[in-house]
Amino acid sequence: MKITLLGTGTSQGVPVVGCDCATCQSQDPRDKRLRTSAYVEAGDVRLLIDAGPDLRQQLLRQHITRVDAILMTHEHKDHLGGLDDIRPIYFRQETPMPVYGLQRVLKVIRKDYDYAFKPNPYPGAPGFQLFPVRDDPFTIGGVEVVPIHVRHLTLPILGYRIGKLAYITDASFIAESELKKLEGLEVLVVNALRIKEHYSHFNLEQALAVVQRLQPRRALLTHVSDKMGPYAEVQPMLPDNVTLGYDGLTVEC
Repeated sequence: MKITLLGTGTSQGVPVVGCDCATCQSQDPRDKRLRTSAYVEAGDVRLLIDAGPDLRQQLLRQHITRVDAILMTHEHKDHLGGLDDIRPIYFRQETPMPVYGLQRVLKVIRKDYDYAFKPNPYPGAPGFQLFPVRDDPFTIGGVEVVPIHVRHLTLPILGYRIGKLAYITDASFIAESELKKLEGLEVLVVNALRIKEHYSHFNLEQALAVVQRLQPRRALLTHVSDKMGPYAEVQPMLPDNVTLGYDGLTVEC
């Protein structure tokens, strides 16, 4: 199994338009962050997690031409706004793209991309097949996916466990019952917005507390803002098994 971080930035990305902080002005490519998304290769199954507004650029950069299904964490536009960019893959595969998410999220997809769900859509429209995610694990091409229910402030959203890999973003709270579903991981991807506390996302200290609780072999931090600081300054402060994630980083497990 392998995961590639397609984007590791927040809703504004990094650099932020008009910002002159050290992170936004950095020339280190690891400080250039598109909106958060990931690509998982599990055996012969290819899964995309979230489809933000930078999806086209991400697919081109990583030379991705196949997606078997999309796992949505929630409906905020930095995670959903690029779903239409899946069209070339839909045309290539000639089958509606399966999209998994909370019923609330699927309702937003139907509204935002209503042209794809009309009885007689125009020929250039994408095709989606929507699957509601509840509490139980489900399978995609024989690969088991375990939904992890977390909170983004008060909004219920989803993380996902696939084998010994788990992906959590935009979380500010994970209940003990859900943490137990994350035990025994090889690789954990978890959000860490910045150093200072935030009302709706884990900060660095809180993310590291989750890593300490779960003890994965390796942890990657994502959904990182410019307020975290430059990669070259932050990475040396982290535990040996924790990496400040960056766009294009690929890890096997």
